[in-house]
Amino acid sequence: MDTAGRPDRRTLLAGGLAGATIMLASCSPTSTEPTAKSLSPQPQARPTSPPTALARLVEGNKRWVSGDLRHPDRDPDRRQFVAQEQEPFGAILSCIDSRVPPELLFDTGLGDLYVMRTGGTAVDSIVTGSVEYGPMTSGTPLVVVLGHQRCGAVKAAYGALQDGKRLPGNLQAIARALRPAYRQAVREGGADPVETMARAQVRLTAKELRSNHDLAPLVAKGALAVVGAYYSLDTGKVEVLDGAPS
Repeated sequence: MDTAGRPDRRTLLAGGLAGATIMLASCSPTSTEPTAKSLSPQPQARPTSPPTALARLVEGNKRWVSGDLRHPDRDPDRRQFVAQEQEPFGAILSCIDSRVPPELLFDTGLGDLYVMRTGGTAVDSIVTGSVEYGPMTSGTPLVVVLGHQRCGAVKAAYGALQDGKRLPGNLQAIARALRPAYRQAVREGGADPVETMARAQVRLTAKELRSNHDLAPLVAKGALAVVGAYYSLDTGKVEVLDGAPS
């Protein structure tokens, strides 16, 4: 069989590969698209005053409500940046409820917040010391006491106190800590006494922290604000109840 004039098989394969390479190269993007890392939000400057710190949280909560989340300060660069030291701009005392994670509902990131969580925002000396830590060691300018809608801990405490019954185990300590809020709710009345009690607990706790021996001087000179706030499970919105800095 005559093969004169026909290209060698290896030549055909080499030519085919070269052509495929040229075609793939022509299909590759020529523009320099930003990488995933470059799309990450830039680190935000730390708020240093009570008004700017509260404004940062309010803006973050608006994004949470609308679903337009930025997820700031949550990448490996941020992890490395705060690995050696931290300087959070806010301290949040909230309930243990799984539906109320402060970092998410304020759309904040790593190293932005000190977070303390107790049933019904109940407070004792250890919790108070934990709240004091940020303002007294890091210059944290804002403390937020955050209650929430349909709080199970408040509901359980209200029922136990109303019926004169003990809650099991150490849950009774929560009911004991919430007794002043229960008494205030009874005095105020209202269509939903549990919600009244939850809001009363926020206000009473914020007031107690505001007049705390160590925090009161910071509040008096405007270096710290202690804000009472309330979170709606239905809407995702945080409502400021009292203590907002001017």
